[in-house]
Amino acid sequence: MHNILAPMLALICWTMVMWVWLYATRIPAIKAAGLQPGALKEKKDLDVLPLEVRQIADNYNHLHEQPVLFYALMVYTHLAGFVDPLAVVLAWAYVGARVVHSLWQALVNFIPIRFALFALASLFLMVSTVRAVIATLT
Repeated sequence: MHNILAPMLALICWTMVMWVWLYATRIPAIKAAGLQPGALKEKKDLDVLPLEVRQIADNYNHLHEQPVLFYALMVYTHLAGFVDPLAVVLAWAYVGARVVHSLWQALVNFIPIRFALFALASLFLMVSTVRAVIATLT
């Protein structure tokens, strides 16, 4: 049987990598800015941090948005028994696009390219969703 859950685990692991990267850059930046962590009450309090630090945090947050649908869809696909080679390829393609999106946002963040990467990942997710709907209805 093809493993549809492995891409899901890979994206969870990638999210943890981004979490480590987030705090490895944010904590030193907070110290360098002379901010007192206990006094921070709103996200806007961190707007003084360098853009490259905020981009990493923004991407970490993005990994808790659309990927939630991916996780649910992968579990559904697995439990419903709709796993085939194309489903696995689409799942890995989604994960790959999200990893590239993360790296692009954290390191370059040229918005038109970032949007294209997001749209590509979204397309993989949409195709996977449509395939699951069709499999459910047939």
